[in-house]
Amino acid sequence: MKIAVVGAGYVGLVTATCLAELGNDVICVDRDHGRVAVLQAGGVPIFEPGLEDLLQRNRHADRLRFTTSIAAAVRHAEVIFIAVGTPPQEDGSADLQHVLAVAAQIGQHMTDFKVVVNKSTVPVGTGGRVEQVLRSALADRGLAALDFAVVSNPEFLKEGAALDDFMRPDRIVIGLPPGDAGEAARRLMTRLYAPFNRHHERSLWMDVASAELTKYAANAMLATRISFMNDMAHLADAVGADIDSVRRGIGSDSRIGHGFLYAGTGYGGSCFPKDTRALIHEAAAQGLRMRVVEATESVNHEQKQVLVERVCAHFGADLRGLRLGVWGLAFKPNTDDMRDAPSRIVIPELLSRGAEVRVHDPVALSEAQRALSADLGRPVSEVEGLTFVDSPLEAVADVDALLVLTEWKCFHNPDFDAMARSMRGRVIFDGRNLYDPALMDSLGFVYQGIGRRGHHQAAHPARELPQPA
Repeated sequence: MKIAVVGAGYVGLVTATCLAELGNDVICVDRDHGRVAVLQAGGVPIFEPGLEDLLQRNRHADRLRFTTSIAAAVRHAEVIFIAVGTPPQEDGSADLQHVLAVAAQIGQHMTDFKVVVNKSTVPVGTGGRVEQVLRSALADRGLAALDFAVVSNPEFLKEGAALDDFMRPDRIVIGLPPGDAGEAARRLMTRLYAPFNRHHERSLWMDVASAELTKYAANAMLATRISFMNDMAHLADAVGADIDSVRRGIGSDSRIGHGFLYAGTGYGGSCFPKDTRALIHEAAAQGLRMRVVEATESVNHEQKQVLVERVCAHFGADLRGLRLGVWGLAFKPNTDDMRDAPSRIVIPELLSRGAEVRVHDPVALSEAQRALSADLGRPVSEVEGLTFVDSPLEAVADVDALLVLTEWKCFHNPDFDAMARSMRGRVIFDGRNLYDPALMDSLGFVYQGIGRRGHHQAAHPARELPQPA
């Protein structure tokens, strides 16, 4: 099939590459000339395991091409995916200007029936707005009678595992408009996704509004599980329980399952933060409150301060004269995504309290430097006390404590003897519960996980950060 994907960001690039891998003829269009030049040269502007090899294979097979011309992409395609960003506005609502601008451009160039697929995460009602924009653009060209279908096909891709999620989906949610155009869209989408349905049907057909809401509901549910466990972790600390044991105990219940039950320093990334806020805003526009989702968001906001609280409880609010190491900057492993990463809260707070901070991430150093420069209001090279280093061991050289913020595999089983020799103080604040508390104790480390401090270490009950002297 002939496919166009508008947007060469995370979702668009994965979608275009995977559809090409299935044998389709795919054009991916982006207005960023620099990004397209990188892609045309075989480079990949984002980090996602396996994506570069897959992209290059399909480029060489001439199944995947990149362009800045949306006119060429529209002429080429039977099915056009809109996969541009929907960043949050100040009130939490999704900014649809890029989605609607693409819809207008499609309407300015289409000359025959097209299926226009919203792949971007959009609030309920966006399909109708895209349809209105398309009809207006066609009417301006004297083509008001030209038919098309606007479909909702939300993505469910985990950063770091996006290729596997796309190629082995749990489900494919497809929202169709009513009438003949919807039936024509069903036939094309059935053909497009046939490779995924050979052994059992994964496609879930529904109306457009239900598909749009399904995406937000899924992300809100997963975010809620994370915040629930973080809330439980504080109680575990207070009563001397081990949250990891609790996790295994409840996760073994088939009604609950093990996924997204890990306590830590809060969720981040491109989806959960903006989608929970957008869902809260959408409900408010209908005169409703999403009270559970509001609580999820509140717990997550507080959780990003938890390691700073632990550091201040251990060393005092004034951190001048302390050197602290940080392992992990990206919001999760196997990505360089710094959006809403806990490190962007923790590191500025430590610096503001006078600490010297040495940081390492195996992939995200460049992105982190850009993000933290924006957060701190000046280039990180000008920030006194902040040092980026190339290895985990460098990050703990002569430090008073280590903070673990991202669960990269290379952090799971470090050389603890070398760490002990290198560190000035043997204190570990483990924001991802990577290490066994008993092992850490036997190795002579003062160890604090999230919800794993146990009865032998007094829990610090205060939720407000002490202020520096």
